[in-house]
Amino acid sequence: MSEKCILVGQSGGPTAAINSSLAGVIAAGIEAGVRVEGMRYGIQGFLDGRSVRLDEAFANPIDLELLRNTPSSWLGSCRYKLPSPADDEATYQHLFRRFKEIGAAAVLYIGGNDSMDTIAKLGAFGREYGSDIRFIGVPKTIDNDLVSTDHTPGYGSAGRFVATAMNEIAYDADVYDLKSVTYVEIMGRDAGWLAASASLALARPDVVLLPEVPLDESALMDRVSSILEQKNTVMVGVSEGVCTPDGRLICEHAAAPGVGTDEFGHLATLSGAGRYLAALTKEQLGCKTRAVELSTLQRCASYVASQTDLDEAFELGRAGVRAALSGETTKMCALERVSNDPYEVRTRLVDVLAVANQVKHVPREWIAEDGMDVTDELMAYMRPLIGELPSQLAPIG
Repeated sequence: MSEKCILVGQSGGPTAAINSSLAGVIAAGIEAGVRVEGMRYGIQGFLDGRSVRLDEAFANPIDLELLRNTPSSWLGSCRYKLPSPADDEATYQHLFRRFKEIGAAAVLYIGGNDSMDTIAKLGAFGREYGSDIRFIGVPKTIDNDLVSTDHTPGYGSAGRFVATAMNEIAYDADVYDLKSVTYVEIMGRDAGWLAASASLALARPDVVLLPEVPLDESALMDRVSSILEQKNTVMVGVSEGVCTPDGRLICEHAAAPGVGTDEFGHLATLSGAGRYLAALTKEQLGCKTRAVELSTLQRCASYVASQTDLDEAFELGRAGVRAALSGETTKMCALERVSNDPYEVRTRLVDVLAVANQVKHVPREWIAEDGMDVTDELMAYMRPLIGELPSQLAPIG
């Protein structure tokens, strides 16, 4: 075993695929004959001296295969915002001492936008101070909002769950001979990729609301009322990040008093859009309404995990190790789509400084003109990531 060490951490929200990326890192490290160490509870836990030897913990190939299919974050996670060196250079000095103590030749961080911010800061600091440690980001986020990559691991599996849940809720809601409207609230703080996946349900929702298009409440009520004239049950998929035309989050109408923000400035509790719209609909249309929040169920539903998602997550973890060992630094491993049919992607490296703190929105041309549905182009983009859904069902009557 080489004295070289690959240090890897996981950060942000857990997903059904983040451990597959971790397994890819471990597998590539073992193949290269290097030691693989893991940060316990992300960069924050590592600052406190917590780490684990991964190439020994997963030396058995069976255990490594189990890890590929295990949801959540095996190493533990954190939502720690690394300060800028100008504000707190001591933290960086401490981190780089810890990197040296553990013998890290490369540091890989598996996570979303905030995690890429961490890699960008570490890479820039290391470059400025002449460190030869390599820093590589491995993407994951169910929000699918990282720029410079076609999509992110975690999204396909979460989208598969959303589409499955939307289908099941629609069948449940349609059993009574009365007028009703059901709002299914789906995660997505800044971008509507995940909410859009609801449209892949066999019982496709009548309305899909994304953060990219400001919501006109009166137009929504007119649309729902029109649909109720044609059928009993109306299904609406709504992103938690849907805003009013003046930029105010719809969920703020229903937010509990005193809800604060996390270390990255995001609302600590971002939910309530569905509850608010259900109450508004009941008040204005006088029909039965219901709000269903999928909440954290979306993140780690391994029983409906997308195999494409798990496989790509694994390959991105492997690609991260290969990139680091070949001398690359301050990069993120990304996916480039070659074709939809047959579906094909390849991995590539992008500058993590161009990824951090950016948001990839659903293109406006992939959203219906009235902002209440998605286009065939977006459906074609999502289908290969989410995979085939059960279709041997009788249509809703």
